[in-house]
Amino acid sequence: MLLAVLTVSDRCSRGLAQDTAGPAAVALLRARWPAAKIATALVPDEEDQIAAQLEGWAAHGAALILTAGGTGLSPRDRTPEATRRVLEREAPGLAEAMRARGAEKNLRAWLSRGVAGLRGSTLIVNLPGSLRGTEESLQVLLPLLEHALDTAAGRDSHV
Repeated sequence: MLLAVLTVSDRCSRGLAQDTAGPAAVALLRARWPAAKIATALVPDEEDQIAAQLEGWAAHGAALILTAGGTGLSPRDRTPEATRRVLEREAPGLAEAMRARGAEKNLRAWLSRGVAGLRGSTLIVNLPGSLRGTEESLQVLLPLLEHALDTAAGRDSHV
């Protein structure tokens, strides 16, 4: 199974900051699916580059793509817009669950604009860019992901 993590950050892509969110997401995925291949990439907050990376991984059969970063209110935060360009169907409950759980500890979680959905059978989820936000959001999703990936791939039904 191919999983992918895309970090979206101007500062990290320029070497001005270290990416902690992407590696944290990889570690959580590796703990859950030790045999999976996990691809990673780091891009600046450029909508076309984000969309191209998501499309490429989906075309190569990634079951799950997580993005970390670019979901806030800053003018440069364009990850949700790039993701919506790629999605064929949204899965809003995943983003709602992350925001609701995050807001229990930090009201600013409601400011996240992250989205989730499907391109073909690839599930794409936007996570916050901070280490804590990424870890907490992904912890919310982990109990749902196996069923979500099986269903998206047609291996499970709603019965």
